[in-house]
Amino acid sequence: MLRLFCLFTLLFVASAQAEVRVLTSIKPLQLIAAAVQDGIGSPDVLLPPGASPHHYALRPSDVRRVRDADLLYWIGPDMEAFLPRVLGSRDKPQVAVQDLPGMTLRHFGDSHSHDEHEHDEHDHGHEHASDDLGHDHDHRPGSLDAHLWLAADNAKVIAARMAADLAKLDAANAARYAANLQAFEARLDVLDGRIRPQLAALQGKPYFVFHEAFDYFEAAYGLKHAGVFSVLTEVQPGARHVAAMRKTLQQTGPSCVFSEPPLRPRLAETLSAGLPVKLAELDALGGTLPVNATGYEQLLENLAGGLSECLNSL
Repeated sequence: MLRLFCLFTLLFVASAQAEVRVLTSIKPLQLIAAAVQDGIGSPDVLLPPGASPHHYALRPSDVRRVRDADLLYWIGPDMEAFLPRVLGSRDKPQVAVQDLPGMTLRHFGDSHSHDEHEHDEHDHGHEHASDDLGHDHDHRPGSLDAHLWLAADNAKVIAARMAADLAKLDAANAARYAANLQAFEARLDVLDGRIRPQLAALQGKPYFVFHEAFDYFEAAYGLKHAGVFSVLTEVQPGARHVAAMRKTLQQTGPSCVFSEPPLRPRLAETLSAGLPVKLAELDALGGTLPVNATGYEQLLENLAGGLSECLNSL
């Protein structure tokens, strides 16, 4: 009996020691990590829902979490500008996924000459490319588009690195991490086969966004937004600028304008009033999704569903 108790204790201790503390900067990376750690551990996330990765103010408890996590994953300095100054205190592995070999990276203005024209207009109007949550994005042509998690192929690269890192720190579960990775990749292939024809039917249907966050997803499925209505939260655009944007919508005819939760820009109602324009939401961060093995797929499926629902109703 004593021998069985000792064996149980040893197994319990080994199991307790096996869980690697994974911390990700933003929820999409947490969702990818959850797929890799499925059945073994639960990844943590640094930013709370609705927080801006560009202007987040780290609390002392956040700094401790950054320091203590066994593995830390973030997009890179083009997204989480607040992180580099605290990463120097870490002596454990940290991965800026934008630097991983095999990643497909896009830059603002890639193959979209009209984007450059849009940004020129914003500059002349003294507006900055920004979303209504106060994210101060640098969307100048040529700058890195850091919303790289919205390409499933990039998610596979990130997941593969996570699985390799976890296997090094937790060799006892290496086979499980590898199996989880394989299952994740297979589910993404199935998802792609399901939503590709769904999105192909939307090509050419006009829509606008308030935040240029979806280029990776659009490029994967042959879609392209017709324009970006980007304004600062604190500054209402001038009447001339609003009139120009409304004229664009009038000339376009029936269209969709997508904002991101949890807030809808005040400008949305002004722009769409009296026009055949439908207002809808697309969530690039998956703020309300449960953190589980299939959360990342649900993020992509929700984007496809949001686009389809609105554009098919025009």
